[in-house]
Amino acid sequence: MHYRESIVWQKAMEMAREVYRLAPMLPREETYGMRSQITRAAASVPANISEGWTRESDREKAQFLSIAHGSLAEAETLLTLCEQVGWFPEAETALARGLIDEVSRMLTTMRRKRRGVGRGLKAQPQPDADAEG
Repeated sequence: MHYRESIVWQKAMEMAREVYRLAPMLPREETYGMRSQITRAAASVPANISEGWTRESDREKAQFLSIAHGSLAEAETLLTLCEQVGWFPEAETALARGLIDEVSRMLTTMRRKRRGVGRGLKAQPQPDADAEG
């Protein structure tokens, strides 16, 4: 399956688009600060999912999923900061927050499954096991 067909990549892309929709709400003086950082973190999530998807080894695939998960946490933290300083109204961030939660759960499931496979263990079925498609 191509990464573009995976639910996790599609949801990560939707989350990144939502962050880009919110970014213009930031003050002009934050163009090269918060705006740049939050959009880079958000764009990094689907980018790392796709890069990992195309890697040969399980170890490399797992590493890119881990990086994607880290970028997702960074985006969520920056979103929270933007809410707390009053730049983003919480009502405007609900969709982004829901997508962040959903992608995080999918990445957790994928990473757990991959760790089990990497140790020669049979992966246990997870509630979000269809995260790859």
